[in-house]
Amino acid sequence: MSANAALQSAAIPSDAALQSAAELQLFYKVANAQILGFPYPHIYIPEIFPADFYESLQKNLPDPNAMIPIEQARPVRGYKERFVLEMSDRHLTTLPADKQQFWQGFASWLLAGQFMQLVLAKFGMFVEERFKGAKMDYYNEGLLVEDVTKYALGPHTDSPKKVITMLFYLPKDDSQSHLGTSIYLPKDGEFRCAGGPHHKYDGFLKLTTMPFKPNSLFAFVKGDNSFHGVEPVTDPDTKRWLLLYDVYTKFPQVQPA
Repeated sequence: MSANAALQSAAIPSDAALQSAAELQLFYKVANAQILGFPYPHIYIPEIFPADFYESLQKNLPDPNAMIPIEQARPVRGYKERFVLEMSDRHLTTLPADKQQFWQGFASWLLAGQFMQLVLAKFGMFVEERFKGAKMDYYNEGLLVEDVTKYALGPHTDSPKKVITMLFYLPKDDSQSHLGTSIYLPKDGEFRCAGGPHHKYDGFLKLTTMPFKPNSLFAFVKGDNSFHGVEPVTDPDTKRWLLLYDVYTKFPQVQPA
């Protein structure tokens, strides 16, 4: 190899180097993010990954044909416009070899446990408050998601098993910035929901909508007031890509305070 070729090769980050840099930046940004406390603890972080990693991620988004309806992957109903791919070997091995390598590399560190511990420490005081200091067992999960036109999610607080939700927004540009997750307040100030059902929009006030911008992260702590949702999508031919990273408890009988 000539000196020029060697320099050019060195200038192109390997997949392993991209993954390592992405892991470090994610850990750094989440650990140092400001937690907004009203109406429930949440964070929003732009440029969550290095630009070259995000560019690689965009190139490796699965073909929509590889996605399956979430109702086939999870015991849920009412999500007919949501298609998913689990970040596990049994699902990732259905991808072409190059895309499979990227997502398996991503999953190998995202789901290994260290990030879950960082996230639990980040929101530790709120998690302890919810579970009254009880010792809990936790596990994490990653899902690639494609939402299609007419997708909507009424205000809800998530499953009682959910502890922390992290939504990595994956659009290719800023044109979908209005399609992010909204935070809601119930008009009845005493209303709470342990989790499960989706509620009608007219019973809530929309506080804000997280910008659905490339390479950004919205995360929050599950509680009986963590009402969030997605306003009905009316844009034609919309494809809304995101990565769901969730921390769960193995004890669904434990309810929010």
